[in-house]
Amino acid sequence: MNFDILIRDGMVFDGSGNTGKIADVGIGNGRIAAVGTPVDGSARKIIAAAGLAVAPGFIDIKTHSDFTLPINPKAESKVRQGVTTEIIGHCGFSVAPCLPGKVELLKDYLSPSAPWLPFRERSFAEYLDTFPATAVNAGMLVGHNTLRLMVMGMDNRAPAAHEMQQMIALLEEGLAAGALGMSSGLFTSPGSYAKRDEMVALCNVLKRHHAGYFTHIRDESNQVIEAVEEAIDIGASCGVHVEIVHFKCSGTDNWGKVATVMAMLEAARARGVDVDCDAYPYTAGSNPLKNILPQWVQAGGVEAMLGRLKLEDTRKRIRAEIAAHGLNNWGRIKNWDCIQISISPHTPQYSGRTIAQLAAERGKDPVDVMCDYLIEDQGATRVLVTSISEDDVREIVRCPSALVGSDGNCVASYGIVSQGLPHPRFYGTFPRIIGHYVHEEKLMPLETAIYKMTGGPAKALKLKDRGLLKEGYRADVTLFDPADFRDRATYDNPHQYPTGDRTTVIVNGKMVVENARHTDAIPGIVLRRAANGSVG
Repeated sequence: MNFDILIRDGMVFDGSGNTGKIADVGIGNGRIAAVGTPVDGSARKIIAAAGLAVAPGFIDIKTHSDFTLPINPKAESKVRQGVTTEIIGHCGFSVAPCLPGKVELLKDYLSPSAPWLPFRERSFAEYLDTFPATAVNAGMLVGHNTLRLMVMGMDNRAPAAHEMQQMIALLEEGLAAGALGMSSGLFTSPGSYAKRDEMVALCNVLKRHHAGYFTHIRDESNQVIEAVEEAIDIGASCGVHVEIVHFKCSGTDNWGKVATVMAMLEAARARGVDVDCDAYPYTAGSNPLKNILPQWVQAGGVEAMLGRLKLEDTRKRIRAEIAAHGLNNWGRIKNWDCIQISISPHTPQYSGRTIAQLAAERGKDPVDVMCDYLIEDQGATRVLVTSISEDDVREIVRCPSALVGSDGNCVASYGIVSQGLPHPRFYGTFPRIIGHYVHEEKLMPLETAIYKMTGGPAKALKLKDRGLLKEGYRADVTLFDPADFRDRATYDNPHQYPTGDRTTVIVNGKMVVENARHTDAIPGIVLRRAANGSVG
């Protein structure tokens, strides 16, 4: 038999959670053509894989690469980790639909997350149809915050009947075009203004289309248990798959609650609720700086917020609320060194500095420094927030049902996307799981880690022919040396690719990374949900 690529003598992990076995893998016409011991035949390209793990391409179920893929189609920081598929449009933030006259509104709203991305009017169908060729496959979600922004702006109120119908119509259009589902960001405005009946109405639309609901829950800190209960309730009430994204128990007052939530999710699944969660393996998160302030600060949009931040009464109220409850959605932090400037489009010279350092240099109160900084950077600052317990991280990592998602953009060590100091998860999530938590910490076997990155997310996403090394499936394949596949990205120096000189990544049967070098190939496709809910 003739193949395009023949992988010889690798330790094959099929993505189902089964232990690895020495086998060959033949690839032809973009699909897995044969898996066996041995596979007889010839090939244009033969890969000697002795000593390497051969696995399905990793599926990054939770990313924001919609903000960078159009300007970084090679997706270096992801494919060099073994990622072949990204799910984008999370946390209620999507760059489409963008209605006439609303371009600047959406651009300003997403400026801390997408400072370099061009925006334009377009329907969700046009967004999918014109998405550029990229190195990875991409599945898109419709963002609830974006729907609300298009219909109601930043109004803090329930939608009128006609506004609810308009949001439903926009969601229907996105789902008809092939969106995998809807994401929510109930932690920040305007999504935080939505009550249960609004979310149920939209999730009933998802149910009709066999689509999924991906939620940044309403609170990941002091009310995390209640927020998880809300997500489970919506899943049970509407009969939709719920993915609780980048799950964490943030803030020192909430450390240790992860075990309780894992038990809650297991109990919900036992009674028939289709619910999963994913997480990244780090003790710091990342968010726009404005989002760690009380929600009322952001009311009315960026310009209104910046004007409000100039007022001493605003700062006094912020200071009091942080003292009483901690940071919005993040809880209490140990000190102000836990807030570090990550990406600062208008004041890039401060990237890497902490609020404590800036407060000391300026001789000001930390809250005044945050307010001043947001004004200086026109509300566009992103920060790293160290607020998660390492013990909780380990608890999630070792849980077989908790999936892996980076919550990171695809970036690179050069060009516009190399600016600032992004979270190291952008470069290191998947090798960190394997190199640190499997190889060094031995929290779980390699086959379990691979399942959490491949077969597990494929099942949650209803991917019909990805996530497993199985004959007939799409040829998304990752090869790596389990003894030499470690993250190198740090908070101080994040733009570093993983170790592993033999790492090789195949997307849709095309070599994208060969021996840790990008081939410049961009064979990824846009994944679309079919009417029956399957995605391909």
